[in-house]
Amino acid sequence: MHTTALLRGYLAVALCLVMGLLLPHSSQAASHTDMGLDRDMALRLSQEAVGRKVGDHTLLDREGRPVRLSSYRGKPLLVSFIYTGCFQVCPTTTRSLQETVQGLQKVFGTSQFNVVSIGFNQPDDSPVALKAFAAQYQINQPSWEFLSPSMSTIGAIAKDFGFVYAPTPAGFDHVLQVSLLDADGRIVRQIYGESIKPAEIGEPIKQLLSGMPVEPATMLDDVMDRIRILCTVYDPKTGSYRVDYTLPIQIAGGVTFFILMLVFFFNEWRSNRPGARSKGARSV
Repeated sequence: MHTTALLRGYLAVALCLVMGLLLPHSSQAASHTDMGLDRDMALRLSQEAVGRKVGDHTLLDREGRPVRLSSYRGKPLLVSFIYTGCFQVCPTTTRSLQETVQGLQKVFGTSQFNVVSIGFNQPDDSPVALKAFAAQYQINQPSWEFLSPSMSTIGAIAKDFGFVYAPTPAGFDHVLQVSLLDADGRIVRQIYGESIKPAEIGEPIKQLLSGMPVEPATMLDDVMDRIRILCTVYDPKTGSYRVDYTLPIQIAGGVTFFILMLVFFFNEWRSNRPGARSKGARSV
C-alpha cells in the first residue's frame, strides 16, 4: 500500500513537470510570435527602401549637438542601426563593420565616405549611452558618428531606411542591415548579415566615387539566413546565432521521464501482485 501511494506521488510529480515544461513555453512562444517579425515582410520592406531619398531628419551626436542627415550629403554614407542595451549582436556586427571600414579607408582614404550608427531604442539610446558604447568597443574611426534620434522621429527614420524591428522578451528582433547612400542621400544598396565582407561595401562605394551608377545587387540564395530575426538565439559558445531547440528537447525529456515512471509503476505493480509474492515466498 505504501509503495502504491509512493508511486502515485511520483506520477503526480512527473505530470507536473511535463505540464510545467509545456505551459510557460507555450505562453512565451505566443508572446514572441505576437511581438516578433516576419522575415519575408522585413526583407521586402528593406528592399523597397532601395532608391528612396532619405528625409532630412535631425538627430543628436555623442555630445548632444543636433546633426541633420543632409549634412552628410556630398559623399557616400553608410548607415547602421544598433541599440546600446545589446551585448551580443550589435557589438559583433559593429566590430565587423569597423574592420571593413578600416580596410576601405586604407584604400579610399579616411575622408571619402562617412559612417553613421543610429541608436533606435529610445529613450535608452541617448547621446551619453552611444558615446559609452563607442568608447567601450573602441570605435574611433574618422568620419564615423553615433547619432541619437528622438522618440518622435525614430519611426519615420526607420521607415525611410526600411529598417524593421520589434521588441521581444530578450531585447529586439531586427534586420541586420547596413544602408549605403549616395551623395544625394538616396539609398543605393542594402547590405545584410552579421559579418560584412569588404567587397560588399567596397565595390558599390568605388562605383559611387567614380561617378558610376551602382549596379543592382543580386538577391543571394542565403540572404534570408543572414538576417537575424525571429526564432534565433545567441550562442555564447560559438559567438553566433542558432535556432532555439530548447522547447522540443525539454518536451521530449519530460515525456521520456513520464514514460519511464509508467514503466517503473507497471514493474512495481507486477512484483507486488499476490501471486508474485507467494511465488517469491515458495522460492525462498
